[in-house]
Amino acid sequence: MLMLLAVSTKMTEKERDVVIPLIMRGFKSVVNPWCTIGGVASTICQPNEYIVPDNAVVGDVLVLTKPLGTQVAVNAHQWLDQPERWNRIKLVVTEEDVRKAYHRAMDSMARLNRIAARLMHKYNAHGSTDVTGFGLLGHAQTLASHQKNEVSFVIHNLPVIAKMAAVAKACGNMFQLLQGHSAETSGGLLICLPREQAAAYYLLECPTFDSSKSGN
Repeated sequence: MLMLLAVSTKMTEKERDVVIPLIMRGFKSVVNPWCTIGGVASTICQPNEYIVPDNAVVGDVLVLTKPLGTQVAVNAHQWLDQPERWNRIKLVVTEEDVRKAYHRAMDSMARLNRIAARLMHKYNAHGSTDVTGFGLLGHAQTLASHQKNEVSFVIHNLPVIAKMAAVAKACGNMFQLLQGHSAETSGGLLICLPREQAAAYYLLECPTFDSSKSGN
């Protein structure tokens, strides 16, 4: 395993002596209400074991394997105990709605992309990306910009956890969920699949599938 740690040239020697040990110590000193576990996994694989992400063609179907809105759902759940923030959204959502959305988000984040990724091989996917920190639009734009063929990605359905679109609207530009910029934690895969038939079969096999597809 190779690990790198770079020191900022803008820091003084004294600042480096303080900051660098803190960086090396990492999250071990963090205290919060939740148990935090992190790790990194790596593997060695053959070229036929992974799908090159740049082979989308005209007529492909874009499939998203998890719903959007995890960030909104988690924040809304935290706001149940924060009257000032809760007052901003209580006209568009009930406490029960928020709790359901929170559990839906937990289920989504806990579900791996492993089976969804394996099905990409079965149905000859032409490309894929995860949808995480840059939101659906950010990751879709990056994927589209790396295609070898001249294609345009058109996303016309946004599968969103129930009531979270209304919450996002009530919060103004805080999340930018409907603009495609809301970050997702443990988000799904955005996959380019050949033809409607292949996409339909994929949806039938992908476990607990509850999102939508959009055209390319």
